Amino acid sequence: MANSDWMPLLFCGLSIPISLFMWLGNVAFSKFWRYDYEEPLVIPLTRWLFSTLAPLALMTVALRRHSVSKSGAALGVIVAFTLSIASHPFFGSLVVFFFSSSRATKFQAQSKRKFECDFKEGEGQRNWVQVLCNGGMAMQLALLYLLDCGSGERAIDFGKEYRSSWLGIAVMSSFACCNGDTWSSELGSVLSTRDPISIISWRRVPRGTNGGVSFIGVVVSLLGGLLVGFGYFVTVRYTVDAKMMLVSPPQWPIILFGGLSGLFGSLLDSVLGGMLQFSGINAQGKIVDAPGKGVRHVSGLRILDNHSVNLISSITIGVTMPLLALKFWPGR
Repeated sequence: MANSDWMPLLFCGLSIPISLFMWLGNVAFSKFWRYDYEEPLVIPLTRWLFSTLAPLALMTVALRRHSVSKSGAALGVIVAFTLSIASHPFFGSLVVFFFSSSRATKFQAQSKRKFECDFKEGEGQRNWVQVLCNGGMAMQLALLYLLDCGSGERAIDFGKEYRSSWLGIAVMSSFACCNGDTWSSELGSVLSTRDPISIISWRRVPRGTNGGVSFIGVVVSLLGGLLVGFGYFVTVRYTVDAKMMLVSPPQWPIILFGGLSGLFGSLLDSVLGGMLQFSGINAQGKIVDAPGKGVRHVSGLRILDNHSVNLISSITIGVTMPLLALKFWPGR
């Protein structure tokens, strides 16, 4: 039996004892840790099981599709577990972001070979650094949610559930930001018929230049964010208690704020990339991210790399979008 055949069986078998062990630890620890000093924070065994099995299944599929490296899958399991045990809509946002951005990265990969110097077969496999930069902010927010609000799903309601609503919008916005930026760079670069325009100098620059924007890129960044927001909205509708939904404000604005997060995140990423990331063109006419012999400078300073820009963008959007939602959410 090949490794790809027995790995899913192994993960399924391990998920049961692992989740049972964590549940027993939670029961024992709840004797000392009480949420709001009233009720012990005991997470049901079924939730431990789902939050163990689902991330393992997700990363198994990702490995089979060559969407992540082994290091990326290892860290991805931790990120996905944290999100799921805190709130299933968090996990739903991750799933939508992960698979849609992976598909976008692999879209017309051969066309990207023409202008990306570092293009290689298997491009699109996320390693642990990329997983950390794209999911690290959301994982920290999920930990805050777990410690401050407990484990479980809640509707967005700034009047009655301020802290959980703030953190929920923040997690969703962080993933929507990353998805919008990925869609913009990966789809916009091959769908646009003309070279992009630098968001800093407003001059046309070669495809693949950091800070380059196009009309199609801006549109798909909005769509990428909308998709993550829609994933969060659907998960809320099917996981939050029906009685709570009846007395909560409308939840559809989460889709809109997802779109705005994707759009603003992509634009912020472009500004940071155009200013603080080096872009040059070598003798073969391909974009490179470091100066060297025969490399002509196109834009930016060599201060940040792409991972750093992604992390800064996700943190900034994750923190600011809840403030915007707090001000404009209907029914408050």
